[in-house]
Amino acid sequence: MPGRSRPRRSGSRSPFLPRTTSFHRLPPRFRAAAFGHGAVLLLVAVLALAIPRHVDAQLTPADSASVLLQAADAFAQEGRWEIAEALYERITERFGGTPAAATARERLSVSVSGRPQRESRVELQVFGATYGAWLGIAVPLALGSNEPEAYGAGLLAGAPLGILAARAYMNANPVSEGQARAISWGGIWGTWQGFGWAEVLDIGEGQFCNEFGCFDTNDNGEELVGAMVIGGLAGITTGALLARNPIRSGVASGAQGGATWASIYGLMATGIINEDIADDGLLLATLLAGNGGLLAGAALAGSYDLTRRDIRMISLGALVGGLGGLGLDLLIQPDDTEVALAIPLATSVLG
Repeated sequence: MPGRSRPRRSGSRSPFLPRTTSFHRLPPRFRAAAFGHGAVLLLVAVLALAIPRHVDAQLTPADSASVLLQAADAFAQEGRWEIAEALYERITERFGGTPAAATARERLSVSVSGRPQRESRVELQVFGATYGAWLGIAVPLALGSNEPEAYGAGLLAGAPLGILAARAYMNANPVSEGQARAISWGGIWGTWQGFGWAEVLDIGEGQFCNEFGCFDTNDNGEELVGAMVIGGLAGITTGALLARNPIRSGVASGAQGGATWASIYGLMATGIINEDIADDGLLLATLLAGNGGLLAGAALAGSYDLTRRDIRMISLGALVGGLGGLGLDLLIQPDDTEVALAIPLATSVLG
């Protein structure tokens, strides 16, 4: 009725809430925008529900184990064995029936001395830098270069290239301490052998003859350096081939110590047996004794399960004994050369 107020509903909207507007009363462009946003939200919701199911369907346990294995191998190559070991164990426990789990078990079965370690990476990189610098000087020498620029370029490029070569090798072939020492000692021992055999065989030596006879010219410096380069590279290659199989640190150290001390003992024993032997004879005896000591040291270390520490203690005893023998020589001052050599030889062996 006119003039009569309409009663207020008990469920009226609070003044703090916004007023609702009918969707059909909105302008056409706003309705189109609303439909567009709604379609986008619907598409996002569908994708959010569909994508995880698709990924779950594609990612198999074997794939997950393979990803973890790659990560573990990367940590092992860097020498971070604690992290790698935890990942290997996780693979074997969680994905036991996968090929990656079999590989992880094989990695875990490797002895501690045969595992990649940071020390082995450092040792091989130091050797790479040193040997690269040596090649930077040796190659121009072997080629008979008289240009200082050649030696300067060799020094600048040799050490960095040696480090890069060592890193590239270790990234492709993770090495343990024993494997790294087999490669580095192979290079050192091969260099020495190249020099020794070139001298014994008189490689590159000429003769000068006159009315008084023929004399060696001893102008084979380039040939000697070339033999040292070839011997060192051959030794590194041999060490790398041996490093394809696990090598315990004690075995590698045994070969190194055995070769060193056998060379010294062979030189001294030959001088005692034959004081008048020629220089080539002394060098030949030293080379043969050193090679025999290398094989014997590796065999004994493997047979008696000697560690690197054991080999170091043996070498320390030999060194202290030899120094003690030299001290006795100074005190006694024997007149006979054979006696002077025999005393430090005997005390070193006893040490």
